[in-house]
Amino acid sequence: MRKGRVWKGPPVSHHATGCSAAGSREIPSAGKMVADENKENEKPVGGIGDTLSLEILQIIKESQQQHGLRHGDFQRYRGYCSRRLRRLRKTLGFKMGNRHKFTGKKVSAEMLTDNRYLLLVLMNAERAWSYAMQLKQEANTEPRKRFHLVSRLRKSVKHSEELEHLCESERVDARTKLEAQAYTAYLTGMLFFELQEWKAAMESFNKCKTIYEKLASAFTEELAVLYNQRVEEISPNIRYCAYNIGDQSAINELMLMRLRSGGTGGMLAEKLEALITQTRAKQAATMSEVEWRGRTIPVKIDKVRIFLLGLADNEAAVVQAENEDTKERLFESLLSECRDALQAVREELKTDSKQRDHTMETESGRVSNLQYLHSYLTYIKLSTAVKRNESMASALQKALKESPQDDSKRTPRPQDLIRLYDIILQNLTELLQLPGLEDDKNFQKEIALKTLVYKAYRCFFIAQSYVLVKKWSEALVLYERVLKYANEVHSQAQTFKKDLPDVQELIALVNAEKYSLQAAAILDTDDASETESPSLVKDRKPLSEQLDVFRLDPSLVSKQASLVKFPPDFLPIPCKPLFFDLALNHVAFPPLEDKVEQKAKSGLTGYIKGFFGFRS
Repeated sequence: MRKGRVWKGPPVSHHATGCSAAGSREIPSAGKMVADENKENEKPVGGIGDTLSLEILQIIKESQQQHGLRHGDFQRYRGYCSRRLRRLRKTLGFKMGNRHKFTGKKVSAEMLTDNRYLLLVLMNAERAWSYAMQLKQEANTEPRKRFHLVSRLRKSVKHSEELEHLCESERVDARTKLEAQAYTAYLTGMLFFELQEWKAAMESFNKCKTIYEKLASAFTEELAVLYNQRVEEISPNIRYCAYNIGDQSAINELMLMRLRSGGTGGMLAEKLEALITQTRAKQAATMSEVEWRGRTIPVKIDKVRIFLLGLADNEAAVVQAENEDTKERLFESLLSECRDALQAVREELKTDSKQRDHTMETESGRVSNLQYLHSYLTYIKLSTAVKRNESMASALQKALKESPQDDSKRTPRPQDLIRLYDIILQNLTELLQLPGLEDDKNFQKEIALKTLVYKAYRCFFIAQSYVLVKKWSEALVLYERVLKYANEVHSQAQTFKKDLPDVQELIALVNAEKYSLQAAAILDTDDASETESPSLVKDRKPLSEQLDVFRLDPSLVSKQASLVKFPPDFLPIPCKPLFFDLALNHVAFPPLEDKVEQKAKSGLTGYIKGFFGFRS
């Protein structure tokens, strides 16, 4: 190195940065690193007097959400853990050797004068765990990385056990001790889960669950939510371990958990999806036919079998859904699976087109089994769409009753419900056109009655929209039509009460709305007939035409003030005269024949005569 040019920057070791052998790491901006250092060096995290306290679960959850795990970016979170470790070592003076030699050093119980020593060990465990999860994502394409994944998990467990051992000191409070034990149990369970040691993994997860449940019952509501969230995260892992141990009833609970939560994350996601697919495939192998509308249909397509087997579980999950968002997501999942099954049937119909042409219409007029299966799946799809839109309409009706009419924010309107009922009626029309059901009188009558029900609801909300704009006569006519539809349904729906929505509530609501409508119309008429004082009468004439009259017009001080009439009216004005040359038609020009003949003559005499203008 040349003299006078000495680099004074601090050395960056692989141990401090946590870089992999590939050399990929995240380089944060200088401003962000300075802000983080200032934030973390101001004071210890959670220390109170001589007693050390560390909110382990809260710290790791906040760090994970703020540094990559919100989007599943484990590499970014690992880089954050490495940078925070370096800042903590620098702040505490906990050096790991010098620039020439690395010297391993561990935190001992005698050093626990600051809770940041505990945080140092915690960040080591988090860095190893995040690296393991990063390798878990990459192991899908590179199976050899699974060995490195297990090694990193063992490292995280080792650091967590060190943290638990340090927390056994008398200087650490009881809550931190329990959280350290739960954290160690959680990481140990993750390690055994990856090693497929189901019994040991289940024991560790149960220990972790028990500790967090006890903590949730002993602390404030905010912390209880955090602890209960961790319990919900590990519950699917426990049920999966129980299934692998031999509990066959756990698979049903796992399916319901997956449907309610929209799929589990982490290490369990792929295993659970594979398990559910494998279980349904085994059940589908024994399923050969399905009965619908009094006809038995053979089912030979595996994808259709799997869908039909999971249909009951999906419908049960929809019924047990706790909120509208979960119910909407379950409906979308069910419709997506139904579309895939329908596509499989269509492909089978295309490949068997010749046979379909011969057997589509048999001598008895019945459609083929494959086409009837297509009609059955279409019926499931359209019926599910009707239920979904009906659920959305119910939620909108509830919101429409509860929310006040406020122009400042978007509130539900009757027009939104009209659109939903239009879609429902369209789906019912498509149900009537399904092949193979033309002669099913009960089916046709049931769909016709449902159509009347939803027509009544649509008319009701159209009337509601007319009420909002004070069109009383149109609204009253539509209310009468609603009563007509509802009474017709009520008189014919004795055999379909279980399948049809109750119209009695709608009839009572319409009768009440009719009386309110008549009262509002009378009040509106009285208000319009009242005469106002001359000084308050608002004339439509602009201000420029009534300057000699005093009137109190509030609109004159608004942005819509009528000052002059614009655009102005057309006024007659004299036109610009047009000149026509009338004398030109009566002008007679002199004959020019003599001049034409003179041009034909040659010689000097003719030239002189022509020059002086002599005529013959």
